[in-house]
Amino acid sequence: MRGKFITFEGPEGSGKTTQVLLLAKHLKKKGLSAVVTREPGGTEISEKIRTILLDASNLNLSDRTELLLMVASRAQNTAEIIVPALEEGKIVLCDRYSDSTLAYQSYGRGFDLDTTREMCLFATDGLQPDLTFLIDIEPELGLERARVAGDTGEKNSHDRMESQGLKFHRKVREGFLDLAGREPDRFRVLDGKESIEEVHMKIAGYAEELLEG
Repeated sequence: MRGKFITFEGPEGSGKTTQVLLLAKHLKKKGLSAVVTREPGGTEISEKIRTILLDASNLNLSDRTELLLMVASRAQNTAEIIVPALEEGKIVLCDRYSDSTLAYQSYGRGFDLDTTREMCLFATDGLQPDLTFLIDIEPELGLERARVAGDTGEKNSHDRMESQGLKFHRKVREGFLDLAGREPDRFRVLDGKESIEEVHMKIAGYAEELLEG
């Protein structure tokens, strides 16, 4: 039996990385193991691509190169980590997936949405999440959170994507919400201003519904 694929999306500073780890712990307590991965990254090759993408010193990285690198990282992560785990019947939790590329590179950068979607489908061989959590937050608050601590807990974390202007991040947020509106059966939108525990409890409930159903 194929496993379940759950993704976490959201603007910078939404707290999604924290929620990925909390859900993994929650599932473990229930006797369910989950494979946790992230994007860009997840594999040795993909992590090298991540370093290039998030290095704030790479000022000359073009938007088109950025899009191609994002998709390349996902192709490797999907083939090496995600698909094999799903084929073994495991639960996969992924911190960002194709929806982030659509939000950041199409809504944010301005690339054609259909073209970006086709690139993502090619990279993933058509793989789509069973459930996607979108943790929504205003860019002003999210960026402040990211600059102080970041989802990783690293003080003053400040990568290349976080360094983009407020106008860009507003477009990204609008993109996420538009994507969620287009696929209400897959997305669950949560308020990132709520406490970590409140968001976690809602996520755990939705995840259990998926796994029991």
